Amino acid sequence: MRRTPLMLLPAMGCDGQLWARQIMDLGDVAEPEFGDLSQDGTIAAMAARVLASAPPRFAVAGVSLGGYVALEVLRQAPARVTRIALFGTRASMEARTRSVADQGSIATAPHADPQLSAIVSGPAAAMAERVGPAVFARQQRALLARPDIAEAIAAIRVPTLVAVGDRDRICTPDDALSLTRLIPQAHFHMLRSCGHLSPMERPGEVTQLLRDWLR
Repeated sequence: MRRTPLMLLPAMGCDGQLWARQIMDLGDVAEPEFGDLSQDGTIAAMAARVLASAPPRFAVAGVSLGGYVALEVLRQAPARVTRIALFGTRASMEARTRSVADQGSIATAPHADPQLSAIVSGPAAAMAERVGPAVFARQQRALLARPDIAEAIAAIRVPTLVAVGDRDRICTPDDALSLTRLIPQAHFHMLRSCGHLSPMERPGEVTQLLRDWLR
């Protein structure tokens, strides 16, 4: 059976541990690789780095920041992307009253906000510590300054999965549904009892979603 090249892109403040289960469990149907989003200061530069290391043709899946980078990858090189999966990714840039500190603390920086223990703990906190504050701040700035993604969304002509946790406070289910409606024949999935980091929070369910998407 031919395996599909698959680039997996992380959320802000996350490393390869976010996708560890999928990298391990999808090896029979995919050739998963982790895309590094820690080196660059803009979404466009992150996407260019992913493209430089990716196979000639590949599927791409991203969480939050990784979702926006996946869309930019598709915009920069539409002929190379065979399918796209967007987890916890919003459809637009309409203003949300949230500072850089607020955006980051809600996502993956438990040390920044003592109220986050119900959202981020254990492995996610360890990821944030490994990634470090300098990378985290750079990713925050890139995310908050991301370009309008309407053009990239309108250009999608490949099989698309949009998924969101029902407890996600950054990308709400309504946000994800709005994105789904903009993409012809996109498949929407709600992950129950799940927050923003679904590959880690619901690894088995996310793996099965990706298996179905890769078929």
